[in-house]
Amino acid sequence: MRKHHLSTGRRAAVTLAALLAAGLVQAQEVTLKAVNAFQEGTYYARTFERWVQKVNAEGKGIVRINYLGGPKAIPTMEQGAALRNGVVDLANTTTSFVASVSPESLALNYATKSWADMRRDGTVEHLNKLMMEKGLYYFARTGDGVPYHIYLNKKIDKADLSGLKIRIAPIYREFFSKLGASVMQIPPGEVFTALDRGVVDGYGWPLLGIFDLGWHEKTKFRVDPGFYNIELGILFSAKSWNALSPAVRDFLGKQVAWIEAQNADMAGKDAATDIKRQADAGIQVIKLSEVEAKKLATLSQEAGWAGILATSPQHGAELKRRMAP
Repeated sequence: MRKHHLSTGRRAAVTLAALLAAGLVQAQEVTLKAVNAFQEGTYYARTFERWVQKVNAEGKGIVRINYLGGPKAIPTMEQGAALRNGVVDLANTTTSFVASVSPESLALNYATKSWADMRRDGTVEHLNKLMMEKGLYYFARTGDGVPYHIYLNKKIDKADLSGLKIRIAPIYREFFSKLGASVMQIPPGEVFTALDRGVVDGYGWPLLGIFDLGWHEKTKFRVDPGFYNIELGILFSAKSWNALSPAVRDFLGKQVAWIEAQNADMAGKDAATDIKRQADAGIQVIKLSEVEAKKLATLSQEAGWAGILATSPQHGAELKRRMAP
């Protein structure tokens, strides 16, 4: 009886230890809430969604991402505040959409140095110090190497948008204003209706992505050349990032290379494919003369950096020195 009693006790102890160990593993797995600034399944959402699947498959026992979805979960322009306040932990978005929280981060859009160079020389680290003060942390770049363009329903022949109503995002507000446009900030999900009703005569948008949103149906012209360089990224809540254990940060850090490697396809084959698709859809190219193209490029840089220097006088000059020397 005594032998049986001890054997039973040992078994109970082993079972208890196993349960405790399982509970410990379970407790160590961190769940992070994520949102997307773009509608689920659309071009700028898909790479992030694949990344979430990859992290969840490989991070069992370490980290799991609870993907809440796109703007229906939290409206695009409210996601910056949601990150800052810790309502969500990370988002696939752009500095343009979080400019109300971190205006100096818009400087990334006017950089003439590559993302890889800015990572190597400490520029990204410098920007993150500023963004962390505003409650954000720039984790990874999910869009790169593609220009923005002006899309119109009225023909122009020079770098002048006088008399036209144009949908803008914060990154080219000053630029389009300098071109003479009446500017309107409209979330991506509402642009189709604005075009359909004649509320706007055109919009600014990257070379890629208009087909997902149906905008090609309401677009007659694309102005060449483009301007700036698309910037999309995974941004963390600074609160959430700071709370992560070294093990979780290390695991997530190893996932950066994979998602940033996808940008090569965006700048390469995807851009070429969409140029053809736009032509097939009847979108005509307005190719500016060399003089007007140079004016467009000059104005874009002057206006962009003027905006940074105005909204962030403390940090603007240093950001320009680092990003667009």
